Amino acid sequence: MTDCIVLGAGMVGVGTALALQQMGVDVALVDRRPPGEETSYGNAGIIQMEAVEPYPFPRQAGEILSAALGFNDKVRWRAGSLHRWALPILRYFMASAPASHRRIAAVYSTMIRRAGDDHDPLIAAAGAGHLIRRDGFRDVYRHGRSFADAARTAERLEREFGVVSRIESGIELAAAEPSIRIGLAGAVHWTEAWSCADPGGLVAAYARLFASRGGTVVTGDAKTLRQVGTAWRIDGPDGPIEAEHVVVALGPWSAELLRPLGYAVPMFFKRGYHQHFAGKGPVLPMIDADRGIVVAPMRAGLRLLTGAELTGLNSAATAYQIRHARRAAGQLFDLGDPVESEAWFGNRPCMPGMLPVVGRAPRHKGLWLNFGHGHQGFTLGPTTGRMLASELAGNETLPPELHLVA
Repeated sequence: MTDCIVLGAGMVGVGTALALQQMGVDVALVDRRPPGEETSYGNAGIIQMEAVEPYPFPRQAGEILSAALGFNDKVRWRAGSLHRWALPILRYFMASAPASHRRIAAVYSTMIRRAGDDHDPLIAAAGAGHLIRRDGFRDVYRHGRSFADAARTAERLEREFGVVSRIESGIELAAAEPSIRIGLAGAVHWTEAWSCADPGGLVAAYARLFASRGGTVVTGDAKTLRQVGTAWRIDGPDGPIEAEHVVVALGPWSAELLRPLGYAVPMFFKRGYHQHFAGKGPVLPMIDADRGIVVAPMRAGLRLLTGAELTGLNSAATAYQIRHARRAAGQLFDLGDPVESEAWFGNRPCMPGMLPVVGRAPRHKGLWLNFGHGHQGFTLGPTTGRMLASELAGNETLPPELHLVA
């Protein structure tokens, strides 16, 4: 019998397993696929220490309508599945009101600002420094008005949270990023962020570090989880695995797993697509803020990432998002030929309150939760893992906003 089973080998699960291990807990890390091959594989690879405010629901009527009608590249709603998420999305809209959003950001920002400190020792110990750049990324703007608004926001974030950035004119941006084909209004260079050339590879490196320190990585099906007396049990390849504690860190699949245990988790999903191209792109990862797309240099090629699509977890993929992203990115760069024939897609697990669920479950002894990180699972995995491990060890009481309401 082991001390703890961690279900899910993405950045959040691996970060949790490492943090528990650091506290002397014997951990089995379980996933149906090798570490880093699900949602953590497909992101923009940015550790975003500047992202102190979570993404709110749009408040302008025109922006909401354009998303609903499919005219907004930043967010697109799949009308056929939207009715399933009506209540969580309504709660998301309400939580995004300015006063509520400020309260949420007060909790969120303390985690985000710790992310670099929590990643740094893992990067060094895993020998993964070659995957990391520490010179930031850019939000670029096509229009003078949106650029001016962004510059004011950057100044406010520095004043309120200490976030450091550099405001670059269109001329300065063109000199720093000579591959851009058209003139742009300017950029906000977020200098504190780090970028990763292989997000799935970084998660895999962390998992190898976990194994080298005596942890067990197991291929298994989380759906076999059940409570047996005071223990938790899953089926492993060599027989049952039992532990006093179990952590659910399954990202978008967490709500589905918890439903039979009586937990109605109000999760909804922001789907993202990406595809790699062989052309020449930016020196640093770049977010085309007016179009909601990301272009990031990766080991596999130039990764083009789309805006968010609100849809069901098991909905079929569509070509709409990647087609629009490719058109917008093609205006900025010579993308070249696609590396893969089809785009990858994954689902970001989002909670209406924009904060992840971290800590003990309210009705089951030994059941722990770490999911719902939205856009920032890659950034926050080691941080919320450390927080959960500290609460499990009795060293810390987490903010009540992070706990799941029974």
